[in-house]
Amino acid sequence: MSAARSAKPASKPAARAWQRMLSGRRLDLLDPSPLDIEIEDIAHGLARVARWNGQTEGAHIYSVAQHTLLVEAVARARTPGLDRRARLAILLHDAPEYVIGDMISPFKAVIGDSYKGVEARLLAAIHMRFGLPVKRGEELERLLKAADRGAAYLEATRLAGFSAAEARRFFGAPPPVSAAAERDFLTPWSAGTAEKRFLERFAAASNE
Repeated sequence: MSAARSAKPASKPAARAWQRMLSGRRLDLLDPSPLDIEIEDIAHGLARVARWNGQTEGAHIYSVAQHTLLVEAVARARTPGLDRRARLAILLHDAPEYVIGDMISPFKAVIGDSYKGVEARLLAAIHMRFGLPVKRGEELERLLKAADRGAAYLEATRLAGFSAAEARRFFGAPPPVSAAAERDFLTPWSAGTAEKRFLERFAAASNE
């Protein structure tokens, strides 16, 4: 047998499990380090990730960055006087999506635990990076879920073609939020505006 035929095939390089960020950081998706997380990367990514798989009305996508600001506004309307850590945790509740994108709930149900594991590790690293508890407390978790569902109701009925009855069935009753806030947060912004406003609100919430 010739040497050429007997030689073992070269092994394939290991699959890449990290993403290079515009900040220059290299974030490992399987073992994310808080040291590789920057708020500017999060804001940039979330401002370019579409909610509802892009099936929304308007000249621009309705971004996850804009959604998180709406959720925080709904949470503050429900519970005035939230402390700094609660506000930051709410603003960052979808932060892993700057890396893994926004999968709609029906698709998450199909994928199951593998997706949830990656998401949980990323969120834990993000919380550590910004001095937050790795896990949210039960009271904050309840508030966040209520605010998230309230924001989803508003987005569904104003932007994604749901009837009020259909949205109420999936997301519950409409949330307490001012008409001015609805107009502002439910008019899709450009990616640049969403990124800028996310960073501004993060800075303000960090210092309040």
